[in-house]
Amino acid sequence: MRFSRLMRAMPACVAAAVVGAGALFAAPVQAHHSFAVFFDSQKSVTLTGVVTQFHFVNPHGLIRLTVKTPDGKTEEWKVETNSPSVLRRRGWTPQSLQVGETITIEGWPARDGSKYARLRSAKRANGEQVGKPFTPEG
Repeated sequence: MRFSRLMRAMPACVAAAVVGAGALFAAPVQAHHSFAVFFDSQKSVTLTGVVTQFHFVNPHGLIRLTVKTPDGKTEEWKVETNSPSVLRRRGWTPQSLQVGETITIEGWPARDGSKYARLRSAKRANGEQVGKPFTPEG
């Protein structure tokens, strides 16, 4: 390949590399977000339900709960936690919650009104606190 042809092809290669790199990093960036964007620190929600999933993963852990409403129906709630490193500093482990366990969550509700909250504290059915309570900052 002649040098001039190589120089003309170079911008297309660079553009393809930039687009490819952007695609690689887009999903992790989208997954991590600011507390204040999604949750209302001026409001509180208390949920008692059965743990259906507990994910001790980055960038945020996740608890899924089946909650019975006052009229007897059930709702599926998603409760976001801090990262595993923060959870560990606050006394949590990947075994802190078990599927099928009944817990009470206190947290900050999603601004959009969805069944989504940020964890403030969790207690077992016997009243035992799971780890230490959180603040909006962690």
